[in-house]
Amino acid sequence: MVGLRIKTVEMIFIILLSINSLFGNGRSSSSSSLEALAFSWPCTLTSLTRKRNNPHSTIHGLLLRSTHDVSDPTTTTTTLTTTTTGSQTIRSLRQVTSIQQFARLPIWPVWSGVLLFLTSRLFGPSIASNLEDHLGGRVCPNFFDAAQTSPFVLMVHHRHSFSNLDPIRFLQRSFFPEGFPSHPHRGFVTVTYCLKGGMIHRDSLGIKQSYGAESRHAGAHVQWLTAGAGIQHEEMWDVAKNGGEVWWSDQELFQIWLNLPKEYKMVRPRVELLRRHCVVEGHCGVIPEGTTPIIQQQDGIITTVVCGEYNGIQATVDCPTNATILRVQFTQHSSRKRTWKYSLPKQHETAILYIRKGSVNIGSERIPAHHTAYLSREGDDLIIECEGEADVLLLSGEPLREPIASKGSMVMNTEREIEEAYFDFQRGFMGIPWSEKLSDTEWIEHVKKNPSRY
Repeated sequence: MVGLRIKTVEMIFIILLSINSLFGNGRSSSSSSLEALAFSWPCTLTSLTRKRNNPHSTIHGLLLRSTHDVSDPTTTTTTLTTTTTGSQTIRSLRQVTSIQQFARLPIWPVWSGVLLFLTSRLFGPSIASNLEDHLGGRVCPNFFDAAQTSPFVLMVHHRHSFSNLDPIRFLQRSFFPEGFPSHPHRGFVTVTYCLKGGMIHRDSLGIKQSYGAESRHAGAHVQWLTAGAGIQHEEMWDVAKNGGEVWWSDQELFQIWLNLPKEYKMVRPRVELLRRHCVVEGHCGVIPEGTTPIIQQQDGIITTVVCGEYNGIQATVDCPTNATILRVQFTQHSSRKRTWKYSLPKQHETAILYIRKGSVNIGSERIPAHHTAYLSREGDDLIIECEGEADVLLLSGEPLREPIASKGSMVMNTEREIEEAYFDFQRGFMGIPWSEKLSDTEWIEHVKKNPSRY
């Protein structure tokens, strides 16, 4: 039954590829697109081998537009002069080196994704992005070149919606589950950051979790899953009825794949939830364990620290990789320019911005919604300017400077280690896959009968 289910899902993705070939610009190869889709649904297509190109110079994966190369940061340097007592400190600024827009694929609901594509073509991407924020219906895998964006492997932006009045939904879910059935991981961390709705998690360790952005989730909005030596998990959309006969469930999240150093790739797997903890800038006090500080700043700017540090406020999650994940929200309508500044750790050569909503400026470069910007590897500070509303995800980190090999849902250092990971999975060392249709009692019994070695 598991094999049949996977084959069915493979057929669905072939259909999606056909849609993408019709709606895209025709420059993405089928193999690269199918490979990127494996990260949107990691339980499928795990036999594909990655073939990466430099995202700073070429078209690859599900890239919708060619890379926009900005002036060479080695020849164009912007400096910031700060006056201190009796002296001046000259600090350099990070600049944009390239901008990409990855394809947005129609799913959950498909009809909405198709409508958004047509809207983008007829009325422009700005109107389509605003409409997507209200309707949902698309997923956007940002398929990084991990050799260039280490320690970050992948970022996927999901925006979906479910309604009991959608007849296509009931037909679709008869063969296409609403979520991600059980699938294995090894060698990295998945960070699932819910912005709307939520997820229901079950895994091979016998752990069940419900987390998300709704009041029923009690502030648990981020799941930090360290796959380590190996884990299987199932993530299904938490589509809860809001009351009444007619209801609509909005879902939105980022999932980030964060690589682990070699010495941590085979640690014991663990999964934890991180809860919201709101603080006022300058009055943060002690940050409780297991929380993400959400800093209320002046001018209606909110900074959420998922991991790493911002302005001396440190996230509490234990992360062996030297990385920072920040969300910056410019929340108030304003006719004047507002500025957000961040001093990056010196080791953080990698810095990536994804614009969820609105548009921002870094220096003279404007970055519109649903675009990904890569920053120069040198520089002390990042300054983001915004007029109006915007929502930005910032990923920065120290490159691991280790070999990387990945295939499907495993991220290791060598191809041999990848083969060993799948061999261990096939031998049941990570437990045995289960159907998402199992009740909690049936799932627990299944896990007890087929325990994970890790």
